[in-house]
Amino acid sequence: MSSFDTSLQDSAAPEGVCYGCGGRNPHGLHIKSRWHEDGIHVVAEHLPEAQYCGWPELVYGGLIAMLVDCHSNWTAMAYHYRAENRDPGTLPRIDCVTGNLGIKFIKPTPMGVALTLKAKVEGEVGRKTRVICEVFAADVLTAVGDSVFVRVDTAQLAASAQGR
Repeated sequence: MSSFDTSLQDSAAPEGVCYGCGGRNPHGLHIKSRWHEDGIHVVAEHLPEAQYCGWPELVYGGLIAMLVDCHSNWTAMAYHYRAENRDPGTLPRIDCVTGNLGIKFIKPTPMGVALTLKAKVEGEVGRKTRVICEVFAADVLTAVGDSVFVRVDTAQLAASAQGR
């Protein structure tokens, strides 16, 4: 299996253009998700820049939702690779899309503090995977995502989106 040092994004989708997690998006956030040493959680860190301020000195909730969405999606995909005893990036590629994104904001998230996202799979039924993602500002839990991701064939998805 792949190293804990290599991000899932770099291993499985180095050509990714997603605003949140795509390494090839010149304007994106470049989130990097990695398996935690416990082998259960997938973790990522992000330090929000000043333009992602919501209220004075607080992180914009939409940014938190985007971080949870991208990181949780990568957690679902990593889970599928692991369930098939494959390294991320091996073919055929595994892709998921967001089926349902739920965010519970628990406490205000301060600017100027590195955020840690810690996610794990809570259940799987067929192509659907439930992921719980906690967001910490330092050691303070500020938000929890409870979302469902659906495994897809990206060629079919693109064709459907374009009305083909």
